[in-house]
Amino acid sequence: MRKIEIVSDGLRLAGEVRVPVSPDSDRPFPAVVICHGIPAVPFNPEEKGYSELADRFAVEGFVVVTFNFRGAGLSEGDFDMRGWVRDLSQAVTYVTALDVVDVSSVFLLGFSGGAAASLCVAAVDERVSGVVSCASPADFRELMQGSHLEQSLARWREIGIVRDTAFPYDMAEWASGFDEVAPVGVIDRISPRPVLLLHGDADEVVDVSHAHELYCAAQEPKQLVVIPEGIHRLRVDEQAMSTAIDWLHAQHRLTLRSS
Repeated sequence: MRKIEIVSDGLRLAGEVRVPVSPDSDRPFPAVVICHGIPAVPFNPEEKGYSELADRFAVEGFVVVTFNFRGAGLSEGDFDMRGWVRDLSQAVTYVTALDVVDVSSVFLLGFSGGAAASLCVAAVDERVSGVVSCASPADFRELMQGSHLEQSLARWREIGIVRDTAFPYDMAEWASGFDEVAPVGVIDRISPRPVLLLHGDADEVVDVSHAHELYCAAQEPKQLVVIPEGIHRLRVDEQAMSTAIDWLHAQHRLTLRSS
């Protein structure tokens, strides 16, 4: 594992890259960019959940890039949904520039808000070969109702992902980012690249109806897997992550056969 820094809009984003240990391989490796969701608790440097997940995917033969979106973890800036999309685009630029990466097999694995950003980036960036979306909202319309956004902003200040007391500098402009990052309106543009939608039927944060809405809006090739009794944190769900790994291997094999 190597620490990295990705720059987005002048902000320094903290990240890590893992390269599989495979001395017998003369081929570049497929790659996965893992995208976390909107933090629900303050940053804890002792929390290794995403690092352990990245280790697992590296063992499976993928170059893995993990990073903190702006406002999260050790990254600079304040939480901004539209900015998260730009952050992820810069992460894709980083991974596709690595000599060890097979640029025909660069995938995104996103969770919740990170999944929404992943779907939106893939819709406009053909460097992305496919997306595994875990518990993504179809849109953020529920967040925009009534005073929910103001209440969420207050909570995000407490958590520490909105740090500047003057941020957002333009509330209406910042709020419009949640309308703009609505994967249900753009997921159809990812085709003919594949999408795997994973969602728990017991998700307590984003109702499983969002997954069905996304699936209906997507074009082929697409797949929806509903995890029985699955909750929102699918990264700790063995069935979900095993399904993601198997799907990514299958997509990479298809890429190799077509090359």
